[in-house]
Order: sequence, then C-alpha cells, then structure tokens
Amino acid sequence: MRINKYLAQCGLGSRRKVEELITQGRVTVNKRKVEEMGFDVDPANDSVSVDGKIVKPVGTPTYIMFNKPKGCLCAATDPKGRKTIYDYVDTDKRLFNVGRLDYDTEGLLILTNDGELANLLTHPSNEIPKTYLVKVEGQVPENDLAILRKGIVLDGVLTKRAKIKLKEIENGVSSYFVTIFEGRNRQIRRMFATIGKEVVFLKRIAIGDLRLGGLGRGAYRYLTDEEVFYLKHI
Repeated sequence: MRINKYLAQCGLGSRRKVEELITQGRVTVNKRKVEEMGFDVDPANDSVSVDGKIVKPVGTPTYIMFNKPKGCLCAATDPKGRKTIYDYVDTDKRLFNVGRLDYDTEGLLILTNDGELANLLTHPSNEIPKTYLVKVEGQVPENDLAILRKGIVLDGVLTKRAKIKLKEIENGVSSYFVTIFEGRNRQIRRMFATIGKEVVFLKRIAIGDLRLGGLGRGAYRYLTDEEVFYLKHI
C-alpha cells in the first residue's frame, strides 16, 4: 500500500494533507525516514510512525456534521487561546475537519477520521458543489453577478463557474445562494470584493445534497449510514 494512502487510513487527514507530513520529514517506516511519496508499506509487517509515534489504521470511521459558529478556528489548538471547532465536539477520537471555514464564517463542516472520504470531498478535480448563504449590503447589479458566475481571476488562476441565485433583499441587505465547485482560501469573500462588495455574513449550508438543516450553531450530530454512503458516491 502506498504510504500516503496508509496514513490517510490512520486518520491523519486527506492524502494531500498527509503528503505534507512526508515532505516535512515527519514520517518513518521501521525507524527510517520516508522521502518518497510512492513508498510502499506492508501494513501487516511494517512499523509506521509520525513524529516518533506509531500509527495504525482506525477501526470504524467516525463521521460528524458540525455547525461551526462564527468566531472559532478550524484548528486543533490556537496559540492565542481562541476557541477552536474541537472545543465544541465531545469525543476521544482523533478527528480532522474536511476543508476549512475561516474564523468569521459559519456553517456546515464535516469532521472525520476517514482520510479517503476527505480526499474525495476536497480534491479539486472532483468539483464537489458547496452552497453558501451570502449577504452583502445593497443590491448587486446583474452584470456583476454574471461576472462572478463566469469566473474571475484569483491569484492568477481563473475560478470555476459558480451558481448565484437571489434569495431576498431586506432592510438594504441582499441575500444570495452561492454554489462553488472548489475551495480556495476565502474564495467567496474575495469574489465579491472584486466587484466592490464586502460580504457581511457567510454561512455554508450544503455540501452536495447534504444540508445543514436545523442543526443549531455550535451543535453537532453523527451522520447516518445513508448520508455517509451518499458522500462516498457523490
């Protein structure tokens, strides 16, 4: 088995994430540092360690839907003492978040120790749709929305096409449903900034057809078998 797949099965993150552990020189097999992504490991006979600690594939994977509130980090710890998403979830299992929501963004986040599923949901080539509720002050002209739908250049690369639908305009604030098919850093905020609009509220409400529903802020629940099956075949 390739070392990156093995580490993902150990609940250390998606394949892309565990590849960072390898490039940082933190992975050893039989006490020898792994330097190649294509390194093969024998799960039955090899001893694999990360930062000097032996790691083994997890048993039954855990899948949690979490409604991230504004004002917490997608991180295990924070040196500044700010709250993280793991302050809200009561579990003794080592879970990681699938993708990220920035400090001021709330909404649907999946926590798991299934690295294969994380890789499926986050790899850009899979173009998994993610839908957000976006609020901006004032009304956005249709020609500006057309620009965002078509794609704009961020960091020198054109974004994929987006779906944008007006939800309502109330008290001078426009609300939109925005669906994107990638996950660049602060992508939606930066998209609207290019047309001169600051996002004043941002909430992820769905990943594919998996919706946040009525789950309260800061609350979480375990995914059903049907929901897990859906995500694995999205």
